[in-house]
Amino acid sequence: MRTLVVRTVAATVLVAFGYFLGSNGLVSSNSVKAQDAGAAADTPSDESIEKIKAVYSALQGAVDALAQEGRYNPVTKGINVFAITVGGIDAKKDLETGRGVDPETFAALYAGQAIDEIEAELTKDDQGRLMYKNKVLRMYPISRLKARYQERLKYEGKTEEKF
Repeated sequence: MRTLVVRTVAATVLVAFGYFLGSNGLVSSNSVKAQDAGAAADTPSDESIEKIKAVYSALQGAVDALAQEGRYNPVTKGINVFAITVGGIDAKKDLETGRGVDPETFAALYAGQAIDEIEAELTKDDQGRLMYKNKVLRMYPISRLKARYQERLKYEGKTEEKF
């Protein structure tokens, strides 16, 4: 019994001592410093920024081509990368049918990025869900998401994968 008490007291003292050292900054970890230094650099490098700009330029070319073909009809501001990488999406039609929208449209609508025409028809229900023309906004069903991701593989130059 006495051994158990001694061990318990020793463990408590060690924990308290560790807490004291940590809370007073007497012992610090190099990994924490490295994480802090990384957090300060909250923007990508100049090289990465140039590559991102090049991607957006290429995406705009794809938007123009898909829109000309009637395969790109967004309801949000900015470029819908998902819609482009699956070969085009008519988000307006998807929204009107009420059967779900692609993930990027869904997120952008919740983020307040709807174009003016759509914004006028958006409301929220008593549970905070976004509604379009009094219908709850939904994302594509899983089967449609899987089909879209399969479609994307063609444009990535990959063979079929299971989703």
